[in-house]
Amino acid sequence: MKRGKKYAEAAKAIERGNLYDVAEAVSLVKKTAIAKFDETIEAHIRTGCDGRHADQQIRGAVVLPHGTGKKIRILVFAKDAKAEEAKAAGADYVGGDELIPKIQKENWFEFDVVVATPDMMGVVGRLGRVLGPKGLMPNPKAGTVTMDVTKAIQDIKAGKIEYRLDKTNIIHVPLGKASFTEEQITDNFQTLIEAVIKARPAAVKGQFLKSVTLSSTMGPGVKINPMRLV
Repeated sequence: MKRGKKYAEAAKAIERGNLYDVAEAVSLVKKTAIAKFDETIEAHIRTGCDGRHADQQIRGAVVLPHGTGKKIRILVFAKDAKAEEAKAAGADYVGGDELIPKIQKENWFEFDVVVATPDMMGVVGRLGRVLGPKGLMPNPKAGTVTMDVTKAIQDIKAGKIEYRLDKTNIIHVPLGKASFTEEQITDNFQTLIEAVIKARPAAVKGQFLKSVTLSSTMGPGVKINPMRLV
């Protein structure tokens, strides 16, 4: 993959093959975020899990202390009093059956997170084929299937993010923006890594954190020494 001059210049600041401590990695990833927009800082955590086995799956959620820097749009599937509660709590969209054709036929996806009350999962289940591949399906483990819609909305607005294994057993999570201070990014990273380590499946043997990399949207990856994180 051909990279631009800016990327090549930024990459010179990083020693290939070197494993940095968290503070150095955060500092470098901020310095190498040189795009004209406020880049997202991401963590990529390669685990020793084999996601093909149900007892080695990882999925959960954690509230980042400084949020992600992105305004999150929330869609809530609820009815009656719970729908009114969701609106009062600040949900961007609230509805039920009437939203099914809008999403299925009109390709409406102007939301980032979907929350549902348990009694609405029969309705939401009909959207599994479109919401699932986009990672938008509500899930009890992530706290997005709940009767306490107020808390779910408040947590998401405060910076709650979901983490899960992809098909290659890697967790990709936004940690904030390049405009964040080093302390804010470090706080968010430590909160995330503690949650991931806590979520380690008992069935996983050997080294759990295989590699941990920080990168900005357009910048090179900076590898962290995973042995110092456990």
